[in-house]
Amino acid sequence: MKKTILFAIAIFLLGTAMNYDKPAYKFFDLKGKDAEYKDVLKKALEADIIFFGELHNSPICHWLELELTKDLYAEKEESLVMGAEMFETDNQLILNEYLSGKVKEKNFEAEVKLWDNYKTDYKPLVIFALKNKIPFVATNVPRRYASLVNKSGFEGLDSLSTEAKAYLPPLPVTYDPELKGYKEMMGMMGDTSMHVSPNIPKAQAIKDATMAYFILKNWKEGKVFIHYNGTYHSDNFEGIVWYIKQSRPDLQIMTISSIEQDDLETLAEENANLADFTLCIPSSMSKTY
Repeated sequence: MKKTILFAIAIFLLGTAMNYDKPAYKFFDLKGKDAEYKDVLKKALEADIIFFGELHNSPICHWLELELTKDLYAEKEESLVMGAEMFETDNQLILNEYLSGKVKEKNFEAEVKLWDNYKTDYKPLVIFALKNKIPFVATNVPRRYASLVNKSGFEGLDSLSTEAKAYLPPLPVTYDPELKGYKEMMGMMGDTSMHVSPNIPKAQAIKDATMAYFILKNWKEGKVFIHYNGTYHSDNFEGIVWYIKQSRPDLQIMTISSIEQDDLETLAEENANLADFTLCIPSSMSKTY
């Protein structure tokens, strides 16, 4: 009897202690059930292409991107390819020169178009690629061409030179305005009574199409490509994922979405079914900017 009471007390104290735990993140699977990092890694190792949809200012996202990349490399080594939205296709040459040791770090960082949070959030990934001789692909459309689409629609790209078009996917670009992400983008543009340009989601689509094209261009049978992008570009298996499926529906694709919630105990209904795995982060988590 005494042992039973002591056991009950121990369980109670353990439960009380757990209530005061402060988890930095939690994974959920597609069905909204609890998942662990090892589940994410296992599925990633079986994939051809992995999309890590991040919150750009989340230190947890950036840390887990690097950790997942390290673990993939430990298993796949020379089969691994890295790529990111944060580098534009017209910067691939200098990125290659830096990774091959031809260009010094200070010259690379001075000349390439870097995001403001590069040094804290993306440099660790680039350095990992540098040290381990991993190809790193600049996948995003040059921002001037996204701006051109925003101004003139896809038709604005037709007048570009052959040299400029080398930084884009083949034209004309397939586009489905009924995809959830693009429709929601139109809905988020403010008062519905005001005219909202249909080119706004098209500018998003040219980014998605470009990233998909250059991912496939640099993926080969037996390779594993991990791509880092804002979660919006791959949520709901749309965006970049949709474009890849138009060309290669046979590929095994794994997606990770990142969201914030006040409570990590369960996945909120509005955050369900976004990806194969949802990375849930406390809303109170510190930000990198």
